[in-house]
Amino acid sequence: MSVAWRPSLRRWQVAPVHQKSVELAAKLRTSPLIAQVLCNRGIADEAQARAFLNPKLLNLHDPLLLHDAAKAADLIAAAATKGRKIVIYGDYDVDGMTAVAILHACLKMLGANVSYYVPHRLEEGYGLNDQAVEKIVADGAEMIITVDCGISACDAVALAAGRGVDVIVTDHHGVGPSLPPALAVVHPALGEYPNPHLCGAGVAFKLAWQIARSAGGETRVDEPMRKFLLDATCLAALGTIADVVPLVDENRVLALHGLRGLRESQHPGLRALIASADLEGKTLDAFHVGFVLGPRLNACGRMGHAALAVELLTDSPSKRCAEIAAYLNEQNTQRQKVEREIAQQASDEARQCGMDSPDCKVVVLAGESWHGGVIGIVASRLVEQFNKPAVLIAFNGDGLGHGSGRSIPGFDLRAALESCQSHLVSFGGHAMAGGLKIEPSKVKAFAEAMQEYAASHITDEQLAAPLELDAEATVAAVGPAVVSQLDSLAPFGQGNPPPAFAFRRLKVMTEPKRMGRGGKAVQFYAAQGESRIRVVGFAMGDLADSISVGTMIDAAGRPVLNHFNGRTSVELILKDVELL
Repeated sequence: MSVAWRPSLRRWQVAPVHQKSVELAAKLRTSPLIAQVLCNRGIADEAQARAFLNPKLLNLHDPLLLHDAAKAADLIAAAATKGRKIVIYGDYDVDGMTAVAILHACLKMLGANVSYYVPHRLEEGYGLNDQAVEKIVADGAEMIITVDCGISACDAVALAAGRGVDVIVTDHHGVGPSLPPALAVVHPALGEYPNPHLCGAGVAFKLAWQIARSAGGETRVDEPMRKFLLDATCLAALGTIADVVPLVDENRVLALHGLRGLRESQHPGLRALIASADLEGKTLDAFHVGFVLGPRLNACGRMGHAALAVELLTDSPSKRCAEIAAYLNEQNTQRQKVEREIAQQASDEARQCGMDSPDCKVVVLAGESWHGGVIGIVASRLVEQFNKPAVLIAFNGDGLGHGSGRSIPGFDLRAALESCQSHLVSFGGHAMAGGLKIEPSKVKAFAEAMQEYAASHITDEQLAAPLELDAEATVAAVGPAVVSQLDSLAPFGQGNPPPAFAFRRLKVMTEPKRMGRGGKAVQFYAAQGESRIRVVGFAMGDLADSISVGTMIDAAGRPVLNHFNGRTSVELILKDVELL
């Protein structure tokens, strides 16, 4: 039975023509569409635009500007020189792993006595904890350097300090009312650092740069360390893109140069990871990091312990790297299977419980057999599906439910959890994501409290998610040369989304065809005046039952280049369709 096409009900927000776009286009000698996109990103000045289009490593900010970086670097370099036992304490996601790898490699080059510790996601949870500190101290550590964590671990830092261990905190997460009692706190949001949006790996990279200076006693680093830092941009790019920080300012510099370097990198772990994903010889972009390489690294921590993924990124020999990369592939395949199963169960249950109703402002679900390592991803899927905050809770036999939540713009999930804290054992997070622990008997009351809070803090307009489009465009205006220029704005991600446009009054010229697994996608040709374009809609297979030759549509989408049989053409990847 055919299913009628149901519009997404997303509100199209088409950016008006920017006053400075025509002037900017003339100065840059580029398409007005390119200039409009740049203006939409807040880049209306010619010098800013040229720096954005051609970012250079010289545009990286001096690490001396980073809060406590100089102090931390001096302390670490001195500890390395004296042979003191240093432990780098990381996190189990890509950002944490790459941050560990950068600092570990830097200190190894200095001959330091250095190792690392990564907590178990399910058994220990995020961040520096008392039990880990006791273990690290018992093993003889004299200095702990946290990466991608530690800014809120005041008690654990105090415990380590009380045991006579020097602690240096490097982090990028939200700063609380008080700083941990560490010898140095390296954080981009403290002080007047020009880029408060560095990720954990970005902070580690800047600190490694300053450590190299401190160890050499010069502002400029020696050639071996310079080569190391250039290679380290690959790791910093992985962390930057995977952690979904804004790809602007120096984050864009690190991401772009790191991506360029990935293809030629001789890092044995990266080479094995790329080979295992069948990406050898290919030009790598943010998509490959976010959806191919990153998930493979994360799978290890989600399904078990992240230590193997960190081993891959540190100093393992090539044969061992190949073995680890193959194992990560297996873990990722298992992660995908488990994730699909839980996502289907959660989606069905949400609909059965009426959580897809406009009267319900938040999705809260609990499962007895759900894997705690993937519920955060599934929560993200539910947010995409229902456009409302989602919290999933997994019970796995330890007596407590472990929950993970994701939010929508404008709804502070951490504040929501705080309002419900009387029902929780513990909670944490920020505006867009959070975690919690809860007793089974409190789930119902917690769900009701979340619904009550969301009802008073989420408007109907927020539930109709806006679809932000850069401009109205014509099919004739998006030829191969212009689309190639649009691609030069990459890497795309947070703060720099892929350009998308509204195309008005397109006429369907060919019978739509379902394609892909299960016919979930659709493709057809459309015309606007004398110009034709191939249109592809992923997850829009039902559209094929509602349009035919001659149907008029408005289409929102992203033009991309398609290279096939030596020919290059433009096709439109749909985001939404309105039938006229």
